[in-house]
Amino acid sequence: MSESTKLKFNEPWIPQRADPYVYRHTDGMYYFTASVPAYDGIVLRRCETLAGLANAPETEIWHKHERGIMSKHIWAPELHYLDGKWYVYYSGGDVDDIWEIRPYVLECQGQDPLADPWVEKGKMKRADGDVFSFEAFSLDATVFENKGRRYYVWAEKVSVYPQISNLYIAEMETPCSLKTVQVLLTTPDYDWERVGFWVDEGPAVIHNAGKIYLTYSASETGPAYCMGMLTADEDSDLLDPRSWTKERYPVLTSDPSRGIYGPGHNSFTVDEDGNPIMVYHARTEEKIIGNPLYNPNRHAMLMRLKFDPESGRPIFSYDA
Repeated sequence: MSESTKLKFNEPWIPQRADPYVYRHTDGMYYFTASVPAYDGIVLRRCETLAGLANAPETEIWHKHERGIMSKHIWAPELHYLDGKWYVYYSGGDVDDIWEIRPYVLECQGQDPLADPWVEKGKMKRADGDVFSFEAFSLDATVFENKGRRYYVWAEKVSVYPQISNLYIAEMETPCSLKTVQVLLTTPDYDWERVGFWVDEGPAVIHNAGKIYLTYSASETGPAYCMGMLTADEDSDLLDPRSWTKERYPVLTSDPSRGIYGPGHNSFTVDEDGNPIMVYHARTEEKIIGNPLYNPNRHAMLMRLKFDPESGRPIFSYDA
């Protein structure tokens, strides 16, 4: 029996770990990171199997500052291996201004991300001539590559009040800096992106059959939280908003019959047999006790991902 057959889908896999991110390295090892309920540090797990991550020991590789930047709301870390080095992209606030959320980068000083030291590379550096990026509430950065170019996608809020969270894209110059100015990918256009708050956030990318699919999450973090999707041809200019087509309706929503509420902030990986897997968080209760942001019960879950044989589009189904 392969390890992939031991996986359980669409139920809590790693409890109380929101914004889950799984990366499978070139040596076949799986790495897991996520937001922890205290929002006070960055943790990693490693295992040779995807199923094994559920019980793998967790190592804190970095802890928040006591004051100043990176001292509050350490959110949504992602682990990437770029140009021969390990990097973590994450967001953090300031204990004296807890909503001054900005994107930051860590760099590992060795090849073992659980044991070797990490250094802070500071806030992600925007391109020359870009006076807007990372000046406001910015979070949920992801990194992907296409046709030899590397891209950075993130959520950033605009306006004073009420704030609106949009998704932006830029090409990267280095793992710690951008090469181009920001380009707006999507803003909350539809009613399902505007429940509680006007939010597009949590981007993730998967390639298939010549297309790039960019999923994202929308609305407040309760039962209304859901996933939308953008699609672009891999040969198109990804910095041209016209290259992207936005879905009119969400691609994944709550399913009360299964006790799954607020699915979103996903990432993509594969099982040991190479089958695509979506990693996402969701709640198992409809009614949230206390402030949804600080309620710890967003759990990492797994979903089998299939592609439509004709269009190549990903199919997000609890029945897959």
